[in-house]
Amino acid sequence: MRLHSTEFPSWLVLWMEVQNIALWGAADLQDFSTPKDETGQGFHFALSWVIPMNPQVMVGIQNGPNQTYADEYARVNNYINELSRGLVAELRGRGFRAQPLAASDRTDTVNIKGDFPHKTAATRAGLGWIGRHCQLIARKFGSWVRLGTVFTEMALPCGPPLEYNYCGRCTRCVDACPAKALKGNAWYPGLPREEIIDVLACDQWKKEHYFQYHNGHVCGICSAVCPYGLKVLKKRDKT
Repeated sequence: MRLHSTEFPSWLVLWMEVQNIALWGAADLQDFSTPKDETGQGFHFALSWVIPMNPQVMVGIQNGPNQTYADEYARVNNYINELSRGLVAELRGRGFRAQPLAASDRTDTVNIKGDFPHKTAATRAGLGWIGRHCQLIARKFGSWVRLGTVFTEMALPCGPPLEYNYCGRCTRCVDACPAKALKGNAWYPGLPREEIIDVLACDQWKKEHYFQYHNGHVCGICSAVCPYGLKVLKKRDKT
């Protein structure tokens, strides 16, 4: 699925196809503070894409993470970082400023966050919405995904942003969270992260119970029980 692909440069469409990236788009970030490059300048645009996790791995962690999930998490993150470096090289080679956003890189250990939310770029690109588990949900893949982001100054056809959540009254993720960190509030653009999740409670639980997996940086239970992900698995089983 290529969002507004006919409006993108043909080389970019081809690059995404060659990399087998199934869902991608561009985000207008002019109203956001982005990371700065070596010249001290931020960026107005970002390319955002989704890389699905293995559904069989995801469905197997509804009661907690395991080594198979930890390996899949690392594999997909490494792949995203590889793609990001390649896309940045392509953009710079065409004379555009560009900078990758590392996958799952916690640069602020106090506030437990990275340089910029991948999910903000993804929702602004129209790839999905944020569920009650504070994860992106894309209709095609559910929340069983990882996200890639590359900032750029190349003008792009953006969005439209997705500004509504389609979780309805579902609270399966909230009910399943062993840390009781999810607050059950429905996302909308601009809602502070703290209104969705107690990140300290989540982080503490993971470090206390799942430290053997990436030093307690992964869990995945809330995502594993998401009905949108389970629908993906059912569709896959039928084919």
